[in-house]
Amino acid sequence: MELSLDQKVIIVTGGAKGIGEGIVKKLAAENAIPVIIGRNEADNIKALEAIGNKGFQVTAELSDPLQCELAVKKIADQFLRIDGLVNNAGENDGVGLEHGDYERFMQSLHKNLVHYYLVAHYALPYLKESKGAIVNIGSKTSETGQGNTSAYAAANGGRNALTREWAVELLKYGIRVNAVLVAECFTPLYQTWINTFDDPEEKLNSITQKIPLGNRMTTQEEIANMVVFLLSDRSSHTTGQLIHVDGGYVHLDRAIS
Repeated sequence: MELSLDQKVIIVTGGAKGIGEGIVKKLAAENAIPVIIGRNEADNIKALEAIGNKGFQVTAELSDPLQCELAVKKIADQFLRIDGLVNNAGENDGVGLEHGDYERFMQSLHKNLVHYYLVAHYALPYLKESKGAIVNIGSKTSETGQGNTSAYAAANGGRNALTREWAVELLKYGIRVNAVLVAECFTPLYQTWINTFDDPEEKLNSITQKIPLGNRMTTQEEIANMVVFLLSDRSSHTTGQLIHVDGGYVHLDRAIS
């Protein structure tokens, strides 16, 4: 399917690893220009090398509001346009209710939610010119809960709400805004979490058996396929949607698995 993303400049926050890296690879395959914003320059460069340097990178700590602004400015100065934004950066940092505290909770919101707003805010003038698209990456924790991760769940609830709020606000500019919600997708961060258990293999197997479609993890490529579709003109009448790419994990009855 022709997605008409040729030479379109697409920002991907956290694009050096995991789901973000999968999205960057898919964008490059569609001949778009992926622009990684990430905190580690070496990781950013490595991800670009993996796609033949068909992109650009800006090193920034997105939990710092000023760096969000400067990163978008650097991209705009480089390309004079922005055609799409994928808000993806973040991590499940396990700041819970019982054992959390105010400082860590607020830090987590900055790591996982505030920069979604800031990067979109600073990119908006350019997205208005291009009638671009925004895709927010979210998590099942916003709908299912997980336990001991209040801050991350709150951030993802905020991502869902911002997706629908922005879809309404930006209708007049022809800017579409959607979210892709992830349940169980295997990434380096996921591997790190699995390794905290006494028997990682047993824990992973217990999770995959609860995923209805195929009893397997969602792949990064499957997430990326949906994201790139939502960025493209092929999804031209889709906005304000929370799309679950999760093998039925969130909504299908566990009795079937």
